[in-house]
Amino acid sequence: MNEITLSVSNVLLWCVVLVLLAMVIALARQVGVLFERVAPMGALVTDSGPALGASAPAFELTTLEAKPISIPGAAGLGTLLFFLSPTCPVCKKLLPVLKSVQQSERSWLRVVLASDGNMPEHLAFWQSAGLTSFPYVLSAELGMTYRVSRLPYAVLIDEQGKVRAKGLINSREQLESLFVAKDLGVTSVQEYLAQPHSHAHSHAHSHAE
Repeated sequence: MNEITLSVSNVLLWCVVLVLLAMVIALARQVGVLFERVAPMGALVTDSGPALGASAPAFELTTLEAKPISIPGAAGLGTLLFFLSPTCPVCKKLLPVLKSVQQSERSWLRVVLASDGNMPEHLAFWQSAGLTSFPYVLSAELGMTYRVSRLPYAVLIDEQGKVRAKGLINSREQLESLFVAKDLGVTSVQEYLAQPHSHAHSHAHSHAE
């Protein structure tokens, strides 16, 4: 009798194990589908301001160091405009990423920090946050031209002076998505993911390693 009970228990136990295994496999498949649908999340693109693909508005500005700077830059030189504020915690979180981008893309890109407001406050922030290698401009007109209403916000201008990508930036991935959009020749990563072929191919791109 004991042997029969033990055999039945073993059979039931194996049935439970097999059911659990099937559930784990099904769950793993669903996670994979979900990941494909939501990744990667690109910058939150806005329709206001200069249109993507249009020539970037020309500005002649002065940095915190009282040095002249042109936006866009000379032909063959791209510009990443990064709008920030000394009181923006997300902006501060992304500063190490900006420093990495500045190094890895220095052959074709310059990173320009932009804001407006009180000069002494920004000067102190620029120095204390270790940002002295970045040109930093204060221009309310620049922010209004690009319709910057929330921070941090970034605009990628290509080597021909065209607005290639832009959007609200909350993470490293969203900042990198601007470069991905430029490389793929699309207005945004979201546009690329919406194309029929996007689910059949995976593209890996990192500019801030």
